Amino acid sequence: MLTVPTRAGFGKRDPLIILIMTAKSFDAPKLANAPQWFREALYVPREDRTVDVDGCPIHYLLWGDDASKPGLLLVHGMGAHAHWWSFIAPFFTDHYRVAAIDFGGFGDSGYRDNYSATGFVNELMGVCADAGFGEDTIIVGHSFGGFVTLQTAVEHGTQLKGVVLVDSPVRPPDYDWESRPRTAPIRPKKTYPDRKSAIDRFRLRPPQECANTYIMDYIAAHSVREANGGWEWKFDDNLLKTFKRGSMSTDLAGIPCRTAVIFGEESKLFSQEIADYMFKVLDSSVPFVSIPEAEHHIWLDQPLAFISTLRTLLAEWRHSRPQRGDRHL
Repeated sequence: MLTVPTRAGFGKRDPLIILIMTAKSFDAPKLANAPQWFREALYVPREDRTVDVDGCPIHYLLWGDDASKPGLLLVHGMGAHAHWWSFIAPFFTDHYRVAAIDFGGFGDSGYRDNYSATGFVNELMGVCADAGFGEDTIIVGHSFGGFVTLQTAVEHGTQLKGVVLVDSPVRPPDYDWESRPRTAPIRPKKTYPDRKSAIDRFRLRPPQECANTYIMDYIAAHSVREANGGWEWKFDDNLLKTFKRGSMSTDLAGIPCRTAVIFGEESKLFSQEIADYMFKVLDSSVPFVSIPEAEHHIWLDQPLAFISTLRTLLAEWRHSRPQRGDRHL
């Protein structure tokens, strides 16, 4: 059985060296208060890469230099960015080359005049190609990123080994939207006078508390940039004006590759009704795993439990025969 120890096992590192190397983007005193596994994960070498996809520069992070290993692509949710995965990705480099994408309009990628489901799918496939990932690639998508991952699987699933949907609630056709509270995932940006003022305004959406303040601090530090005489969020707040979420596929049954679902036991988005619907549409070979004491942003609440769950799931995929479709039989 795979377990995640309290120490990540990346080798002995001098905590002071870790602090110095990360101080440029993250306040050293805050990092000093983070647990050792988190600091060691951030120390693992990675590359910053950019690839042009349909005329837009798409930024991504890449861990590992062994091109013979299969690819693992990590996909963020609405309003997020690649660095949400920076302390998660290193736990998977024993078996994979790992990439984390910034969608167009998010993080350190460029902005587009128009956004579409097809465009986001092209970005995922473009990063996979640029990173040298082959047909043994697995894509893990959270929330909105899970919907893009689903769309990618429907369109390109025969070129993938599998996909993992993380708290991405695929609703039944008769879902009652009117009785459900809704909050805008992206609001108009403000310009703050300094970096600290911007970071102090960082909040999760949908709203939730997170006890792991060291994770919140790290993500917030990578969520802002200097612009317009002050500091702003990195995301494009015009994105939702052109993007239509309804254009993305919800055809769970049409995924030809291996599929898994991970969700937060206390997620306000992933209700029992939605879980029942998805379980009914997907066949019995698809694992559904809930993470206790986790809301929608699962690995912010329970990072080690999430890592352990995903590692175990991927280990099972490496050593078992797939039952969905016939691509990898």
